[in-house]
Amino acid sequence: MKRWLFLLPLLALIASPLHAAPAPSNGEYIILVGGPSLMEWEKYKAQPHDHWWANFVRAARIRTEQVRDQLGPDAKITWLVYKQGYIDRAAQEHQDLIGFIESVHEKFNLKLVWIRNGDDVINYLNEGEPRNTVKVTGFEYFGHSNKACFMFDYSSNIDSSAKSWLHEKQLGNIHRGIFAKNAHIQSWGCHTGESMSQKWRAATGTHMIGALGKTQFMMEELPVLCSPGGKWVSD
Repeated sequence: MKRWLFLLPLLALIASPLHAAPAPSNGEYIILVGGPSLMEWEKYKAQPHDHWWANFVRAARIRTEQVRDQLGPDAKITWLVYKQGYIDRAAQEHQDLIGFIESVHEKFNLKLVWIRNGDDVINYLNEGEPRNTVKVTGFEYFGHSNKACFMFDYSSNIDSSAKSWLHEKQLGNIHRGIFAKNAHIQSWGCHTGESMSQKWRAATGTHMIGALGKTQFMMEELPVLCSPGGKWVSD
């Protein structure tokens, strides 16, 4: 899932996944952002991941602008970000990546919460706000994934693997009833629609849009499908 700049032939593969009913504005919209790979693991691969450190941050920012325009300036929007991935990549980039992410939080009037693992994500979903009154109106993920797992540190700690994740086996710990009616739930990572979307619905009662096949993160638009026959599905 690296940044390509020449994907016009792939644009025909896009089936827009954003035609869900608009999310209500009187709740909390949550965007989960995973971390990038490190070049020490990726540089010798035929198709290395994450040439650009901001693959996922940029896509999350584009989507945040859309949500902010849709829901208005006062709607609650929260970013959950895997912090360690950006600390580790900052040493490679020789830049203050944490500061860059915090500047997005300030520009878009976001609540920024740093997370370490899937348990942190579940705990925030369940208890980050009083869920009897502040329902989750949307939940979207930008990051590495396979069919059963969001991988927050893919190819960061371990080559082509992860030590920090949210696995489909953990989804039963999400409380039912925390989501608003018509909440928009989506993973923009690879392969989610092949298993995790179904497990999400079984655990939460809500539909998660996910990809069959791989997705490609871009610079100036939301991720696109890039596998032959790839499509967006909702369990």
